[in-house]
Amino acid sequence: MKLINREVDYAARALVFMARANKPTVPVAQMQETVGAAGPFLRKIMQKLHRAGVLQAVKGKGGGFALARAPENIRLSDLISALQGPLRLNDCVVRRKLCRDHEACALRRRMEGIEARLLAEIATVTVKDLI
Repeated sequence: MKLINREVDYAARALVFMARANKPTVPVAQMQETVGAAGPFLRKIMQKLHRAGVLQAVKGKGGGFALARAPENIRLSDLISALQGPLRLNDCVVRRKLCRDHEACALRRRMEGIEARLLAEIATVTVKDLI
């Protein structure tokens, strides 16, 4: 199981690149080599982040993407939510679907606490921390 998928990894790299560049806008073409993602794939990731309010998109000559918030206000959890959806560790580890013992399962109760602590820790990591 991967905690963070490839899109989130590329997004974090791209946002760090943008924060370091300290430019009003950064074209995808400038990011793709450093990030290590193909241009069209990276562009789709950036568009998802734009729809989520993490980035601003600037069209036309000199266009590209810009951070919509300061790096210290963009959290890793924002990227995960926008690109992966809710992070859930607490599904049944034995079966693909929830069993009838769902409410009474001791393992599930323990996993809920672990999941809560993990999510809280992820919410503290910002783009600024990654620079």
